[in-house]
Amino acid sequence: MTDDPLPAEHLSPLATLVDEVLAGVGYEVAAATDAIDDAVPDYGGLFDPDTTPAELRRALENLLASGLTRPPVPEPASDAFVLYVDGSSRGNPGPAGAGAVIVDAAEDRLARLGRPVGSRTGNNTAEYVALQLGLSELLARYEPRELEVRIDSMTVIRDVWGGNDPTEPGVETYSEAVAAALSSIPDHRYTHLADSDPNPADALATVGADIAAFGPG
Repeated sequence: MTDDPLPAEHLSPLATLVDEVLAGVGYEVAAATDAIDDAVPDYGGLFDPDTTPAELRRALENLLASGLTRPPVPEPASDAFVLYVDGSSRGNPGPAGAGAVIVDAAEDRLARLGRPVGSRTGNNTAEYVALQLGLSELLARYEPRELEVRIDSMTVIRDVWGGNDPTEPGVETYSEAVAAALSSIPDHRYTHLADSDPNPADALATVGADIAAFGPG
């Protein structure tokens, strides 16, 4: 298991630091947000408008220097899992984030993951990153034998499960990582989510996009 950040598109230095903190806690959004909020002086925090970029940068650098610990890994009900994934891009392209939620066979949420993807990135790329994020953390924590991926991107579905070559320019790194991850899971399939279907990864992708919009710092 590594805490090095997963590949990303272009991010500002400040957003890159947040991504490094996220990587250090296994991309668990709640754990990263709590750690950053505690590290910011006084009553500031990651999304507090009164916290200056300089204050946030110092807090992030101090966190990374002090070392970060991944949260405990919950015990799953079995070796069957559901993975919700979603990508978000404001402006398409624009600030983009990725979210993923790992659920076990008992419908217990085991992980709520998120990260920034890029400051000027398209939605399809964000969807690929979300799938890579969820798969990488699922395999880092568990040994799944059965997986259902719930996803709303038909582009990614056609590329990954339909056998098409990636149609989105520049996603080869993510596509190859996704294919390698899925090859290690004996039984995997997808369920296409309609826009009206609930997706718990959506809010996490939005947080990632918020972080991707951070200025240079």
